[in-house]
Amino acid sequence: MTTLKLDAYVVDVLMRDLTGHDRKPSAFLVYLYLWGKSLGAGERSARASHQALAEGTGLSKSAVQGAMRVLVRRKLVRVRRDSATAVPEYFPRRPWRRHAG
Repeated sequence: MTTLKLDAYVVDVLMRDLTGHDRKPSAFLVYLYLWGKSLGAGERSARASHQALAEGTGLSKSAVQGAMRVLVRRKLVRVRRDSATAVPEYFPRRPWRRHAG
């Protein structure tokens, strides 16, 4: 088993913000999953279909789609698609790092 290292901000602020303020705990779960598959694994991005994200998080596909809308709107995830039918590439972002000393 590997250890996943998170910025403290993710647990101290982002969790409360997404689950309480936005009322989208699914967005927090999807963000954590993407973090683990990308930044947590030493990569910049992760490729996954909505179905793969649903299976990886235990959420429904529609819950994942709603979560992605929130994450993209909040600029917590950037999405790149090579074509309309290609598996998207997700780049979890850390906007709080820009403001750190």
